[in-house]
Amino acid sequence: MLAATTRKATAPWLAVLLLLAAAPSADEKRISIYSPVATYNLPVVDRNGREYVGLLETLEPLGRVNTQTERQHWRLRFNDIDSEFVVGRARARIRGRDVDLASPFLIENSRGLVAVSSLTALLPRFVGSAVSFHENSRRLFIGDVATHVTAQMDTSNPPRLVLNFSAPVNPTIATEPGKLRMLFARDPLVQPGTSSLSFGDRNITQANYEEDNGGAELTILGNAPLMASFSNSGRTITVTPSPQATSLASGGPPPPTGQNPAAGQPQLQTQPGQISGAGPAAAGAGRRFLVVIDPAHGGDERGAALTGTLAEKDVTLGFARLLRHELGTRGISAAQLRDGDNSLTLDQRAGAANSEHAALYVSLHAASQGAGARVYTALLPIADPGKGILLAWTTAQSPSLPLSQSVSAVIVAQLQKNQIPARRSSASLRPLNNLLMPAVAVELAPDSSGPAGLASANYQQRAASAIADAVASLRDQLGAQP
Repeated sequence: MLAATTRKATAPWLAVLLLLAAAPSADEKRISIYSPVATYNLPVVDRNGREYVGLLETLEPLGRVNTQTERQHWRLRFNDIDSEFVVGRARARIRGRDVDLASPFLIENSRGLVAVSSLTALLPRFVGSAVSFHENSRRLFIGDVATHVTAQMDTSNPPRLVLNFSAPVNPTIATEPGKLRMLFARDPLVQPGTSSLSFGDRNITQANYEEDNGGAELTILGNAPLMASFSNSGRTITVTPSPQATSLASGGPPPPTGQNPAAGQPQLQTQPGQISGAGPAAAGAGRRFLVVIDPAHGGDERGAALTGTLAEKDVTLGFARLLRHELGTRGISAAQLRDGDNSLTLDQRAGAANSEHAALYVSLHAASQGAGARVYTALLPIADPGKGILLAWTTAQSPSLPLSQSVSAVIVAQLQKNQIPARRSSASLRPLNNLLMPAVAVELAPDSSGPAGLASANYQQRAASAIADAVASLRDQLGAQP
């Protein structure tokens, strides 16, 4: 449920810290699962010296699942496939046939646990597709979903390393002197021909690939500070020495540095050639067409109690996965700020979205009252002009608000076209106010089946399809923004 908040911002101009804010902690074991339907990660627990994962949670993003527990027996139905597991036994029955498990089946708090290494035997029987499992890094691929990369060194001045991917990617990028790290937390990237590539260039010397704990990482090494830019709808990443390094190498002056935010009201600092206080008319370069999807709440913040057992945070997460899939089928790259039961502050959400320089931000909510859907845009306080190249945190949305309102109108029209009652509104709520790109919040209210119907995949699918159609129709307009 949407609600305005007065939580104080804590230095949000530093919160451009990446989408990893939405990921589990580095110390938590996890498995990443990639499929044509969904990409997600799950926590892994150690039991009796083996790694286990919840089977219901593994299958839930892939289809309709329900379970029933009767003493030592745990029955699971996935779509039209019945299965039965027994506590302590290393054998299950799926479609009436026995399947050997790597370790005995466990039940904890009605949650069925299977050994991670059993998934290669179990999943093909449920989903009907081949499964490839990178056991050491806990990365599981269902069907032909792997993304491949090729590297080509261009020795022009300045030199360029061009990385071409077989599908759009959305890595988190971190830099340090002589090193650029790209962490692929959600992309099904697989190793190129070799895990280490060397280049005959003194500025960009080597690329190394490794996998660990559900993720893949590509590290570019060099003798100068490096930077990356995206093109070809996220299918190409070009790595070059930073302009400062190039300028110093040629004997020219270093580029001007940014200003520090003044004390008091938090500000947003922008970089030359990116988003600035000049608004949509300003010239920008290199913006990817990426939609950031933000499932509201998560972790200890459950959101609205939609029914006695249904929390808003669970509805928004399922809704987000469907929306990401619908956008993907239309050739639109999308990233979720959380793809698990993670807690994020409002400043973390805004900072992560702003750091992606996305074309559109969509926040997803659910409510037990009303019917259909409500689509919100920001209701801004009295504008604070900011200082110099800095934008006020509380009114950062101001330059993008007209386009946000246009997006809202098109989404409402598409929802109505899909037989979902919808209306537009504005609200003084965060993080909409703090976003540099067009931003809307979509709140899904019950259909004719009541609040329990909010968990209906069919209802959510119709809403997700409408939103995706709206975004696709606005692609040229959104992509033209700086």
